[in-house]
Parts: sequence; structure tokens; C-alpha cells
Amino acid sequence: MQPIDWLIVALYLVGTMGLGLALSRRASKSLADYFVSGRSLGWWLAGISMAATTFSIDTPLYIAGVVGSRGIAGNWEWWSFGVTHAVMIYVFARLWRRAEIVTDAELTELRYGGRMAAILRATKAFLFAVPINCIGIGYAMLAAIEVIDGLQLWQSAGIEPSDQLKLWSAIGISALVQIYAGVSGLWGVVATDFFQFFLALGGAIAVAIAAVNQVGGMGSLVEQVQALPDRDVLAFVPFSFSGGWLQWSQQAGITASTFTAYAFVQWWAFRRSDGGGEFIQRLAATRDEDRAEQAAWLFNVTHYVIRTWPWIVVALAALVLYPDLAERELGYPKLMLDFLPPAALGLVVASLLAAFMSTVSTLINWGASYLTNDLYARFWRPEASQSELVWAGRLSSLAVTALSAIAAFYATDVRSVFRLVIAIGTGPGLVLILRWFWWRINAAAELAAMVVGFAIGLGTTLVPVLRIEDFGWRLMATAAITAAIWLGVMVLTKPESDGTLDAFYVKVRPGGPGWRRQQQRTGVMPAQDLGKDLQRAMAALLLLFGLMFAVGEFLLLDSVLGFVMLGVAAIGRYWLWRLGGAKMLP
Repeated sequence: MQPIDWLIVALYLVGTMGLGLALSRRASKSLADYFVSGRSLGWWLAGISMAATTFSIDTPLYIAGVVGSRGIAGNWEWWSFGVTHAVMIYVFARLWRRAEIVTDAELTELRYGGRMAAILRATKAFLFAVPINCIGIGYAMLAAIEVIDGLQLWQSAGIEPSDQLKLWSAIGISALVQIYAGVSGLWGVVATDFFQFFLALGGAIAVAIAAVNQVGGMGSLVEQVQALPDRDVLAFVPFSFSGGWLQWSQQAGITASTFTAYAFVQWWAFRRSDGGGEFIQRLAATRDEDRAEQAAWLFNVTHYVIRTWPWIVVALAALVLYPDLAERELGYPKLMLDFLPPAALGLVVASLLAAFMSTVSTLINWGASYLTNDLYARFWRPEASQSELVWAGRLSSLAVTALSAIAAFYATDVRSVFRLVIAIGTGPGLVLILRWFWWRINAAAELAAMVVGFAIGLGTTLVPVLRIEDFGWRLMATAAITAAIWLGVMVLTKPESDGTLDAFYVKVRPGGPGWRRQQQRTGVMPAQDLGKDLQRAMAALLLLFGLMFAVGEFLLLDSVLGFVMLGVAAIGRYWLWRLGGAKMLP
């Protein structure tokens, strides 16, 4: 890092802080202004903000580690969520917008009634705001420490850092984020997200270009990767079809159980199966249902189709250039240090800071929304004024940041913490899907699914006696045990009252056969054609994954498979047009 690099980083930090503070007045009027931008967010801003949130400072390092140890097929660990996100576009985005909630925890007292609904809302708000969210932010801080260490930022400034100094530097950046996120609310978060996204994406592309040039171009990179022993790094899936039968690739770096869990279990069993907490916040903040759907589409395209491949290309180049590197995650920062010139290095370091700050700002605001809307305003001070609630939100942001810093002190390994976050969130997903479309799901069932899934995920990850080493079996066991328990609880407890079910149905108007009784009782027709929306979701999957894999195949110089995947995308696009779902494509 040269003086010009440090200047670029400083200018970025000052600019981000200034933008966030400039928007503070827009968030001061009410709770809705502070946490859902007064429900006036443009679809393009909401969609880009969702994409920025999913790109943290650890993401390029994480993918470098995945590709280095398990090949491209290892990315199904996060590609599997593409199923959830495609379904979100056509099945859930409009439902969430019609619900007009501030947090997904608030939905519990719209969907359920009585004391059990209140207990569920409070429990959910606490779990999401404190342990789950703070572990997530602590994980981002740990990743920031790893990047700071890998880039030797302190050494380039003439300082030999201790582990404590590295940690406090990550906490210091988080404190800066807390200042503008706490003052400006969601307005400041999404506005800074917009610029941070393009800076982070530009940085990833710059590193990819430098890495490819160093190995002699894409043709040379592909040849050298194909020559690597032991595994098929370039395979997109860890299996092949031979003689009409499915053959598992022995060279793939991902086991059959893990791939099965990713592709067929994780997307519906995870706690974000119907959209996800911070995503719901963005959808609820859009101007109307059409804009919510467009925001969901924009997120999917930017997240999967555009951003996937710069990271993977860098990971492949790191395999070639550093064949003996013990920690594959460090391939990304090593490429930056070795091959980026001054100024370019400063921009890419700023881009990684941007990725970190966009994720942390979202999680701080999201966690504060639970503490304020679902605990403080609901149970402690229901008579609080709007100005008091805004200040409660700002103080909650400070509390979330402090608790996350404590979590960072106890975190040790980026990959382990990532898998812990996945494990403790697995289990309740099926209940969250069914509650929208089946009247019989009750608050007791959702509470059981959430608490049991959290406990099993925590136990099988951290408790030596219960620990399941194979990650795929861990996810499948958590989903199966949780399902058995919540189904039993549902059967043994009473359904929600007709009044509660009628009120929910009239407000949200979900489709499907699960609400026929409410349709007859209220005389209100559903606003959703569930059968057609499920077809649209399947078509969106073909379009999304077809485009993503087509880009990858062309980048890796396999034009035949590239055109095949373009054909798959074209089928999905045509199917959407026939179903009337293409008009909302951004």
C-alpha cells in the first residue's frame, strides 16, 4: 500500500460517511421512515441494496477457498439459495409487500393470534437480532481481520500488529458504519449500498483481469487448471451421465451427501425459505407490489449471473499461481498484493471495505429493527411516540454493534462460522413456506420449528458428543428432526381462530387450496394464482441458472455448453412470456 492507496481508501470512507449523514433527516420522521424508508424505495435501489448486502469482505476469500478445495461445484453451498430466490420473485415478493410489515417477526401476529403469537414474535425477534445476527456480523468482522492480515495493511503503514490490534481495526470500521447506519436508518444503508455495490463489483473484476493476464489469458488458465491432479476443478456439478446412468465424480471435491443437502434440502429448510429477513425489509420498503417483484429480479441477476464469475476466475488463477498455498482463502489477497499497481490496489482495498460496510450496515439496521419494532414498541413501550421509536432504533443499532464486537472476539475460523450460521438457521424453512398457504399451521408449530432447529444446529456443530462432521448429513438431520417435532406440536395444539385467519387472508390474499374456507367465509377472492406463480418460479429458475452457467461456460471457453445453457435460458424466458411473468423483468 502506497500513499496514493491510503488516500483513496480515506476518501472512500469520508465520502460514505458524508452520504449517510446527509440522509439522516429523511429517517427522523417515523419508525417506517427509519426502517422501511417510508415505503417509497425504488425497485432498482432495493434490488442493488439486496445484492450489496450479500457481498461481504469475506465473499471473494470464501469462494477462493471453496474453489481451491472443492472445485467450482463447491459453489452449490450458496448457489442452492438461487432456488429460494427464484421462488421469492413470483411466489412471495407480492405477499410480503401486501402484508405491510416492518419486520418478518411482525408477520407472526398478523398470521397468528393470542398469547402464543406474542411469545413467537418476541422469541423470533430476540434470536434474529442477537445470537443469529450478531454471530453474522462477528463473522464479517473476522473476515475483515483475515483480509487486513492477508493484505498486510498494518505492515505497509510501518506497524507490526498484534491480534488485538487487527480485531480492533475491524471493530473500528464497524463503529464508523454504525454512525451513519444508526443516524440515517435504511435510507442511508441503501444509498451507500448502491455505490458500494458497484465499487465492490469493479474491484472484483479488476483483480480477475490482473490475475488472468498474469497466467497468459483465459485459454492458458483453463489448460493449466485442467492439468491439475486429483479433482475436476472446472465441473459445475459433481456428477456426470454415462450410459444413461448418473455417475458420481470421484474427482469432485464435494461429497454426495453435501451436494444432496445443498440442492434438495437447504433451500426449503433454511430460515430464509420465504425470502429472508433483510430481503423482506427491502421488499416491504418498495412503493408497490410490482416494484417488489422487479427488485427481487434485479437482485437475482446481479447476484448470480453477474457477480459469480469474477470471483471464480480469481480463485482458478490462485490455484495456478500458488499451487502450494496452504490456506486457499488467502489466494485472493495475495493476487491483489502481487499484481495490482498503486492506485489500483487502493481502489480494490476500498472495494473490499465497501463490501464489508454494505453487509454490516444492513445487519446493524436489520437487527435494530427487531429490537425496536418487535420488542421495544410491542412489549415495552407500546405508547411510544414516533420520534421516541426513531431514537430507540438508533440506540438499538449501537447495542447490536457492541454485541457483534463481542462475538468477533470468540470467532476463530471464517469457514466454520459460516457453516455455523447455516446450521443454526436450518429447520424452520418448511413451516415458513406453508404458513402462507395452509390455514392449519399455527404459532406453536412455527415456534417449535425455530427453537428446535436453532438448538439442533448449535448442538451438532459445537457440542462434541452431538457433533456431525459431515455437513450434508448435519443439514439433513436437522431438517428431518425439526420437521418431525413441529408436525407433532401442530397436531397436538389448536389451530388459529377463524377471526385471525380471516383477517390475515383478507389482507394478504394468498392463493392455493389451503385457504378455501376463508374464501367462502369472507367472499374475498385471492390476489394470487399459486399454480401459475409456481410455474413462473420454475421458468425463472431455468432463466437464472441458464444465464449463470452460460456466462461461465463461455468464460471457460466451452462454447458448445455455453450455447446449450443459453438455450435453457431462452426456454425459461419464453415460458415466462407465455405465463405473463416476463413484463416484470427489470
